[in-house]
Amino acid sequence: MKKEKQIAKDEDEELVSLCQKGEVDAFEALVRRHQKRMFNIAFRMLGDYDEATSLVQDAFLSAYRGIKGFRGESAFSTWLCRIAINLSKNRLQQLKAQLRHEAFSLDDPLLSDNGQIKIDPASGDPSALEVLEKKNIQQKVQGCINTLDPEFKEVLILRDIQGFPYEEISEMLRIPEGTVKSRLFRARASVKDCLKKFIGDL
Repeated sequence: MKKEKQIAKDEDEELVSLCQKGEVDAFEALVRRHQKRMFNIAFRMLGDYDEATSLVQDAFLSAYRGIKGFRGESAFSTWLCRIAINLSKNRLQQLKAQLRHEAFSLDDPLLSDNGQIKIDPASGDPSALEVLEKKNIQQKVQGCINTLDPEFKEVLILRDIQGFPYEEISEMLRIPEGTVKSRLFRARASVKDCLKKFIGDL
């Protein structure tokens, strides 16, 4: 595993170096290598597919604009994830501010982009109780993750969902490893308490 990470890091360094010399194809290769992980982080932070898609585009644009200033003090993936996390936190604050200022009624029909009332058609796929239960639990877990404050949410996502080592998370978030571990402990405890309400004792 360490060998694979080292190979990936070396390949990133080579591509970054080419990008800094102005080779656009090299940046496209970096996007292909990292877009899935970036999207997963953004989606887990924001809980919305469209918002996450938009944010990842913004993160890559920001990385492209700033790549000449990237000095390689940390891994490229660490630097990239830091951009995504910072943008996610900013976007969460914007969305909270919007919600405070927007008045809406729970009785209003849901409208699609073209103004039509959204219809949620039944799936043509065969129903499977296990699949539904698994999906329901995943939704509950994501719902519980969404209730966390951003500083707890980000460490949980980076460690438990994305599998980053503590050292790299510490670099990404610019906080001591001990802080990462204590936030992770509190985040896990909060998610567990939240899930108990839906599932019972874990």
